[in-house]
Amino acid sequence: GDWAVYTASPLRTGLGPGPGYNTLPEWEKPKNGFEGLIGDQEPLGLWDPVGFAADQNIENFKRRRETEIKHGRVSMLATIGYIVPEYVKLPGDLSPSTGLTFEDVPNG
Repeated sequence: GDWAVYTASPLRTGLGPGPGYNTLPEWEKPKNGFEGLIGDQEPLGLWDPVGFAADQNIENFKRRRETEIKHGRVSMLATIGYIVPEYVKLPGDLSPSTGLTFEDVPNG
């Protein structure tokens, strides 16, 4: 046989999408830098539905993930700020000169 056929085989290298790719031991699989992060689980690998890791840059991925968490927290606080006034009204006057109280102001 031809030696080039053996050395170019995806079964041997494990670097391509060939049928032997998933049969390599973990220490021989190509690393992408996202191992061990939240969302990296067997047998699926890194689960990234939004595409934060699409450019394969770990610094961009971490910045995008931190930004997502920050925006999620801000939106949770905004939701609480929208819901709480439905049930809690501050006592006292909003404008004492006009007799306007906090209870007189509608939500929204």
